Amino acid sequence: MVPVTEPVEAGSVVFMDLGINLGYWGTTGTDDLAAMKALTQAADVAGYRVAWLAEAYGSDVPSLAAYLSAFTENLEWGSAVFQIPARTPAMAAMTAATLDKITDGRFRLGLGVSGPQVSEGWHGVRFDSPLGRTREYVDIIRLAFDRKNVEYHGKHFELPLPDGPGKALRLLLLPERAQVPIYLASIGPKNMELTGEIADGWLGIFVSPEHLPEQLEQLRVGRERAGHADGSLDGFDVAAQVGLSMAGDLDTGANRLRANAALYVGGMGSRKKNFYNALARRMGFEEAAQEVQDLFLDRKHRDAAMAVPRDFIDRTALIGPREHVAERLHAYAEAGVTTLSVSPTGDSLEERVAAIHTLADIMDAEGLR
Repeated sequence: MVPVTEPVEAGSVVFMDLGINLGYWGTTGTDDLAAMKALTQAADVAGYRVAWLAEAYGSDVPSLAAYLSAFTENLEWGSAVFQIPARTPAMAAMTAATLDKITDGRFRLGLGVSGPQVSEGWHGVRFDSPLGRTREYVDIIRLAFDRKNVEYHGKHFELPLPDGPGKALRLLLLPERAQVPIYLASIGPKNMELTGEIADGWLGIFVSPEHLPEQLEQLRVGRERAGHADGSLDGFDVAAQVGLSMAGDLDTGANRLRANAALYVGGMGSRKKNFYNALARRMGFEEAAQEVQDLFLDRKHRDAAMAVPRDFIDRTALIGPREHVAERLHAYAEAGVTTLSVSPTGDSLEERVAAIHTLADIMDAEGLR
């Protein structure tokens, strides 16, 4: 399916691919390897298009992608994300090429700059000039995929080093495809523009159909800069990552997602620099974002979770009964999302597996895929 992200006319049929976001290994009681395998296989059987894996400072994406992909037949695999500070661009190209080979041409390379605390505290890499560093990083990866000797003279990367015995080398193991699709995880307006300019897709978090038009305009600025007429998003994948919490009512559905929302809005970063908190403010939740952050940084994590407005969760996730989820699926499709990747929650692994199948059934019943 070719992604279609242009404005939707009334009565038009809009389609979305489904994805599953498996996150990290070992962060909650049910996210052991057997559970990840069960979720993966359920998504494969239910006709999901892609499975995404994450990394921070625990499990890494490549190991899990190589292992889990062996248990599926049709799923594509993506990194959401490879951390740019964790690998040289050449290493990222090598790993992506290897995974594309392993998965028979079904790997998507998602990249992100991480944050100051992880970049500097865990990887020992200064969190400076994230936009310029990302641009050069992608340039070098594309050079490697292009089967060219990698010679690059940038502000942040110099290959080969000018004062030693190094030489410009060519990637030995070619990916299955000429170019592995590159996605960027971006939040701020300038980073969104860069994503539209240099990437094949966008990995969005806390995506709301109501706020998405503003973000798509930022992507279009970059697309036009790259030479796409009128900033066209044809062929560009708008991949929204959302929570999925099927329940009999909205409050029950939202409560399962409150702690995760509070972690990001309140605790992912410092009081001065938290990209997710800034996003919530731009979406119109200024007071709540401040309260959640204050409570979380004061180590009142439960209070922070309860301070997350239900409306914020409802706008940025799929929660509640089947009818409400169906309504929100249409909103995402009509707003311009081309791949909707869900993180299924539930009180047991069985409930999470069931949610995967239920969502696929709703998509089919609503004619959305």
